[in-house]
This record gives sequence, C-alpha cells and structure tokens, in this order.
Amino acid sequence: MKHILFLGLMLTLAINAIGQAQNVDSLVNVLNSENLPIAKRLDLYDRISSYYSDKDVEKSLLYGNKGLKLAEKENAKGVIASVYANLGTALMFKSSLDSSLVFLQRSIALAQEIKDKEVEARASNNMGNLYTLLNDNEKALEYYLKSMTLYDSMKNGEEVTRLLINISSLYLNLGQDNKSLYYLKQAQEQLKTIDNPHMETATYQLMGGIYLKMEDYEKALENMLIAFDLSCKYQLIRYQVITTQYLAGMIYSDGFHDYTNAEKYAKECVNIAESVDSKDLLITAWNILTKTHIDARKFKEGRDIASKAWEADSTRASAAVNTAYNLAVCHLYLGKKDKVLYFFEKYNDLKNELSKKEFLNSLSDMETKYATEKKEIRIASLEKERQLYVWLGVSGILLVLALLILLWQTKRNARKEKELMATRSVLDGEMRERTRLAQDLHDRLSGNLSAVKIELGSRTETLQHVREKLDNCIRDIRDAAHNLMPSSLQFGMTVALENFAAQFPNVRFHFFGEEKRIDRRIEFVIYCCANELVNNSIKHSGAKNINLQLVQDEKYVTLTVSDDGCGFDEKSVEKGFGIKSIRDRVASCNGKIDISTSPGKGTETTIELKTK
Repeated sequence: MKHILFLGLMLTLAINAIGQAQNVDSLVNVLNSENLPIAKRLDLYDRISSYYSDKDVEKSLLYGNKGLKLAEKENAKGVIASVYANLGTALMFKSSLDSSLVFLQRSIALAQEIKDKEVEARASNNMGNLYTLLNDNEKALEYYLKSMTLYDSMKNGEEVTRLLINISSLYLNLGQDNKSLYYLKQAQEQLKTIDNPHMETATYQLMGGIYLKMEDYEKALENMLIAFDLSCKYQLIRYQVITTQYLAGMIYSDGFHDYTNAEKYAKECVNIAESVDSKDLLITAWNILTKTHIDARKFKEGRDIASKAWEADSTRASAAVNTAYNLAVCHLYLGKKDKVLYFFEKYNDLKNELSKKEFLNSLSDMETKYATEKKEIRIASLEKERQLYVWLGVSGILLVLALLILLWQTKRNARKEKELMATRSVLDGEMRERTRLAQDLHDRLSGNLSAVKIELGSRTETLQHVREKLDNCIRDIRDAAHNLMPSSLQFGMTVALENFAAQFPNVRFHFFGEEKRIDRRIEFVIYCCANELVNNSIKHSGAKNINLQLVQDEKYVTLTVSDDGCGFDEKSVEKGFGIKSIRDRVASCNGKIDISTSPGKGTETTIELKTK
C-alpha cells in the first residue's frame, strides 16, 4: 500500500519533468558567443535555468542567478519573474524549501503585477508541489487549482491535463480515492484533445494504482495492462519498469495468484533493465523476480536469481539489503542453515549501515542547515533594520502626502457639493417659475383672449380673420404653457411623456416596469431631458424614427432616446444641441448619462437616475 502512495508522488514529479527535452548544449554555446543582444542573452539565461531546474540544480542556480543579476540591471520584470520561478523550483529539488517558498512567492507577486499569466501559472504549479512536500495539502490544492484556472484561461490543454494528474496524485496520497479517480478521469478526457504519450501512459498507470488501492483488482489489472502496452508502444522505459513491477506483484499476490503471468512480467522487467544497461535497475528487477519465485514457493529459482544480484553488487547497502534478505529466506526454506545465518547477518549489517548513513546524512544536513540559517538570520536581521529605516522614511512621506490628498479631496468635495446645491436650487427655482408662468399663461392670458374672441364673435362676421388670429394665439399660448410645465405631469412622467410623444408622428413611446410616482424634481428632469433630446433629433438629425423608452424599478428610472438619424461627432457633444443643459440637469440628481453616436450611425442617449 505504501508503494502505491509512492507511485502517486513519483508520477507527480515525473509528469512535471515531461516535455522539456531540448538541446541545452546548443543554447549554452549561443549564450557564450560574443556580441549577443541583451534581450537574447536574458532569454537564454531564463530558458537554460528552467531546463536545469529539475535536472541539475547547481547549473540551474548558476544560470538563474546570472540571468537575475542582468535582468535586475535592465529592469526586465518579465524575465525577473520567470527566473524567480526557476530558482524556486531548483531550490525545491535541492530541499531548500524555505528559500524555494520565498522565490516562488516573489515570482507570483511580480507576475501578477505585470499580468504575466504564464509565469504566474508555472510558479503556482510549483508552489503546489512545494506545499505537497511540506505536507500542507490544503495549500497545495489551492495553488494547483489556481494554476489550472490560469492555464485553462490560456487554452493550454496540456498543462491543464498535467495539473489534473497532480491533483489526482495529491488526493491519492490523502487517501481520498474517489476524488483522485474523479480528477484522473477528467485528465483522460482532456487527453482526447492533445497528443502526449507520457501523460496518456501515466494516467492509466495511476488509474491502475488507484483501483489496486480500492481492491478492485479487475480494473487495476486492466489499466496496468493498458499502461504497459502504451509504454512499450512509445518506448517509455521508466514506465515499462514501473508497470512490470506492479504487474508482477499484483498478478500473483493481489487477488489473482497467477504465478505464470507474474513470472512473465517479472522476467520482462529484467529484460527491460538489461536492455538499458543499468545495474541499479537490473538488481531491482532481479529482486522482483526473486520475490515472485518466493511467493510461488520456488525457492531454488529464487536463490539462483538473487545470487546474480548479490554477485553484481553486495557492498552498497542501498542495493544489497533486499538481496541479502531474499537470499536468507530462500536458504531458510532450502534447509541451508549456515547460509541463512550468513545472509541474515549480512542483512542486519547492511540495514544498520544504511540506517547509520541516513542518520549521519541527516545530522550533516542539520548542521549545514543550522550554520546557513544562522547566517541567514543575521543577514535578515541587518536587512530588516535597513528596511525599517527605509520604511519609516517612506511612511513619513506617504503620511504627509495622504494628509495633503485628504485636505485637497475635502475641499474639492465641498466645492462640488456647493455646485450641486446651487444647481439643484436653480433647477427648483426653474421648476417653480415654469409652473407659475404656465399657470398664468393658461389661466389669465389664455382666458382673457378667449373672452375677447367671444365678444368679437357676437358683433360682426367681418372680423372673422381677427377671430382666426386669436385662435392661433390661444393655441400658441397653450403650447407654450404645456412646454413650460405640462399639466399632464401632475399625473406622472409616464402620462406626460406619452402625451408628449403623441404630438409627433415619428416618435414611439414605450414604458417598462412598475409605474408609480417618485420625487417631483426627478420627474421634471426626466421630462425636460426627453423633450430636449426628441427636439434635437427632430431638428438636427433628420431621423425617420425616434424611440422614447422609459424603464422604472424599485431603485432606478432609466430614459433612453434613440433615432436613426445622421448622428454626430462625440467630440462636439459639449458644444451644441443643448447637451450641456441635459448634463447639468442629470448631474443635479447625481445621475448618469451615456451618449452613443457617430456620423451616419444614428444616436442613442441613456439617462439613469436613482428614484430614492
């Protein structure tokens, strides 16, 4: 079971390394050439550092630091952000996790500042890998999902697939098999749109591992066999070795007990290891074949294979410890007591040596880490002191600037408030004066002229032309009174606008929403703006059709006037057509106005006012 968990993490790291094959030696040769433009040199430092980040940490740090120094000198923020990500990745593989965290955080922050999604996505992905190593699974998942969202927005299906596999591996290590399976199936769906043999093979191999952990042996075997066929088809040696190891152990031990096929895949694992001429892989394969023979109680065959592994390497503890154990077990069942004692002693010695070496390495790492951290703490302390003085100075300057800005803003707001109050006062005065004038024109002057008309009508028919002129005069006075303050406005702006639109054959009025009375000033502003805009269209645009639309809801009332006329240049909006007076009216109610027009395209004006 632990081997399965290791498979998940191993695949995560393997998948991140896929697809980076490039002729890095040629890039180094170009970098060493003279008279290379700075931009090209920066690009090469970045690419070489990125290539080595998970292959040769020291080279990655060397080229990354050189590139970073040049990029900072040239203020090339894009390269700085990318190199930060490279250095963070390299330091992660060096197990300098704290330093890795710092560089990856810097990369993400700078990438967000310059809006470089590719670098931000790459750094976020490696941040997820880092938090996986730190066993902070919640943070790891957060950064994986963030990276996947960024790659998805860039339509980068390959990187999205790689992240889905990483997330699946994370959930597998957390013991959440169903979620692991869910994300892996999503990865397989993504793979239908891209061509990547490595990831295709990896998904089936990981799928087999998940089903094996869930004890669904049939599906586990099915997926492992597909992974094996793909690894053979694409000549992926690493996957062939891992898959044959699993098949050998799974077919005999986990629910099948099929020794013949288990032995077949164990031998296949040996053949693959021999073909790549790798002693370490070959010893591992021999031990797998030995374990298969032991499980089948074929101890003589197991002893013969294990003896080959012992002859190949019996001194290195990491390689020989499993071989010694297998030989001791085989000789135990073969009745060779002296050999059993010998190989059990060797097994204990090698195991102790391995434990001692691990302890010494751990102790050495701790000493190095302590010395390094001690220096870093001192440097950080001095740096913090310097930063403190800098920030105190900067904070003082910012505080003074903030106070000045606040003072200016206060004065500006007060001035604007006075202007707004003045505008509202003028508008209220205009509304009252219009109402008074309209009432006087309608009640007094219009009434007096009507009386004159009646008196003339009773005297003689020869004054017919005078009566006609009086009729025209009365009609003009009524129109003027209506334009000043329409009597229909007392019934609401919807009725007033409907009556206003009815005066023109080419104006259509539409109302949407809930009709109810609102503040009289707002109704008056809406009516005046509609009047002005419709008259502008009639007088200046040559429009055949004019649409007048009113929309009212709980919070807003919106007026839209659109026509199919000649339109005009928006740059001249402030200079004519009464637009300035409309803007002033809208501003007095803290409203918004939007004019959309261009020569030959008609005009649409939208005004939005709050009803409360």
